[in-house]
Amino acid sequence: MRISRSVLAVPASSEKMIERGPLSGADLFFLDLEDAVAPAAKAAARENVVRAINELDWRGRPTVYRVNSLDTPYFYRDVVEVVEQAGESLDVILVPKVEAPRDLHALDTLLSSVELAAGLTPGKTKLEAQIETARGLSDVDAIARSTARLEALHFGPGDYAASVRMPQTSIGTADEWDEAYGGHRFHYAMHRIVVAARAANLRVIDGPVADYRDEEGLRKACLVARSLGFDGKWCIHPAQAEVVNEVFLPTEKEAEWARKIVAAYEEAGAAGTGCISVDGHMVDAASIRMAHNTLDLARAAGTICCGG
Repeated sequence: MRISRSVLAVPASSEKMIERGPLSGADLFFLDLEDAVAPAAKAAARENVVRAINELDWRGRPTVYRVNSLDTPYFYRDVVEVVEQAGESLDVILVPKVEAPRDLHALDTLLSSVELAAGLTPGKTKLEAQIETARGLSDVDAIARSTARLEALHFGPGDYAASVRMPQTSIGTADEWDEAYGGHRFHYAMHRIVVAARAANLRVIDGPVADYRDEEGLRKACLVARSLGFDGKWCIHPAQAEVVNEVFLPTEKEAEWARKIVAAYEEAGAAGTGCISVDGHMVDAASIRMAHNTLDLARAAGTICCGG
């Protein structure tokens, strides 16, 4: 089980930031060739990505980089040059602005051709897709099932807001427009992506909070995302990782309750009882599935022992 509570975006044009990536507290980090890199710097940034994948100590994390979207003149070189030179050391490509299954079909075919030509393991390089436009959201179920290479969906709130012409003054946190609406304006999009990801057995990651100084806003955004079923959240600054990791990890209280009801249910199950009461709460098979989710995450993060 891959832990993806915090996912740090690192500009591929900055060698200093790349070197600091493994030192961050983030569960994962990726090297960004898209929004964080100016057009004139993209070629040099690709060289940085190749060098980092081949030479940097990622400290057990998978090697990940983000390409430019398929509708740009940079996309094919982002794929061919990096995959050919990084070879077997590359694990994952993050794909922005995926709008239809054909986008990932095209990339899958290109990757297969590069792998064949370079003598790489077929299918080794996995994909993670960003859903950040109205078109992408409308076709998210098909996108989630488009290729066996796909491992996760990511929500991009900023570009999504722009694509649906939603006014927004602060990416990732509530603003005056949320107050005017009276509810959570991104609830539909976020839960739609969660459902598509879970139906296809994928991980699902929420987008960033742009104001990296707003710890309270970040914490609240993390709680909302976790409550909807997300596995984790993007960070645009290493300082955000600590809060994100904390919120997306089950508390000791949650883990203790999960252990308690699993033990009680297993004991009752041996006697043929299907539904039991624990401390005044009804516990049934659905409760146990949720409890196992909690314990699996806690074990994977190393907060409880394997037998806990």
